[in-house]
Amino acid sequence: MPAAILRRLIQLPLILLIVYTITLALAWAVPGNPLERGDRRPPPEVVEAMQRRYNLHSFWSFYGTYLERAAGVAHVRDRCNGRFEEEDRRAAAAGLPPPDRSVFDLGPSLQYRDQRVNDILADALPVSMTLGAAAVVLGLFIGLAAGVIGAVRPGSLADGAATLLALVGVSVPTFVIGTVLLAVFAVGLGWFPVGGWGGLRTLFLPALTLSLPIAAYIARLSRVGMIEALASDYVRTARAKGLPERVVVLRHALRNALLPVLSYLGPAAAGAMTGSFVVEAIFYVPGMGQHFVAAVQNKDLFLIIGVVLVYATMLIIFNLAVDVMYRWVDPRIA
Repeated sequence: MPAAILRRLIQLPLILLIVYTITLALAWAVPGNPLERGDRRPPPEVVEAMQRRYNLHSFWSFYGTYLERAAGVAHVRDRCNGRFEEEDRRAAAAGLPPPDRSVFDLGPSLQYRDQRVNDILADALPVSMTLGAAAVVLGLFIGLAAGVIGAVRPGSLADGAATLLALVGVSVPTFVIGTVLLAVFAVGLGWFPVGGWGGLRTLFLPALTLSLPIAAYIARLSRVGMIEALASDYVRTARAKGLPERVVVLRHALRNALLPVLSYLGPAAAGAMTGSFVVEAIFYVPGMGQHFVAAVQNKDLFLIIGVVLVYATMLIIFNLAVDVMYRWVDPRIA
């Protein structure tokens, strides 16, 4: 187990390098100059300074310069060369506070003036992670309950309701679900606020909207897994020993039925916790999804790369957590 975890952690920088290369190549290929966008064109000296500092005039020059800053190599080099001390002395002599320094510097945003990508992500990521975590918990609870009930009582009314839930969650787009929930429970009944962020009342509707597709897939996977597990020899043996049906279902059958659910849960959790633009736009949630779409529209290279790298890192970490949980659920897996 420790060797497998260490091997995956060693692979993390290489995977992120590949993701960074592909993302930058695609973003660079978009037509237009990110520094000059109509009426929001910065002064010529600002454009020249930005191009000189980050080598925006050349793909490969920018590739190497940004990679050094994002990977922390430039931070370590500047600290070892004494550059930070010199900048601090100059700031103190001018009566200014020392400049902010991040080990992993994702650069300035080209869309939001005087803001850095690190600061934008620091504000947006906790919001998206809170929304995503709530959606995953709701989806896991609803999906497992529907799948187990449908497998224990196949062909019943409960099984039909679980199948309907899976069908709605998979086929109906999230913007339709979110709009209906917003119209009924916020506008019609007034139980929840129409939008905004802060508190459980603003969290419930967007989390429920984001959780229904997750719950639908989990319900389908858990139902199939439970039907196979309930028909297995070890479940028949447990029943022959006289164990209560609740113990047979929850302790013996459900544990093995969780394996396909865990495979889906890793990427689903990463996707939910890094933001959903549709849900965030409907409920006015200030998460990463809206920043990413706006960055693509404005060719904000720094913000695009920053969001994608955060998403890729979380995806790898969640998949690693799934592997660990796999071995916990079934110790026979090497």
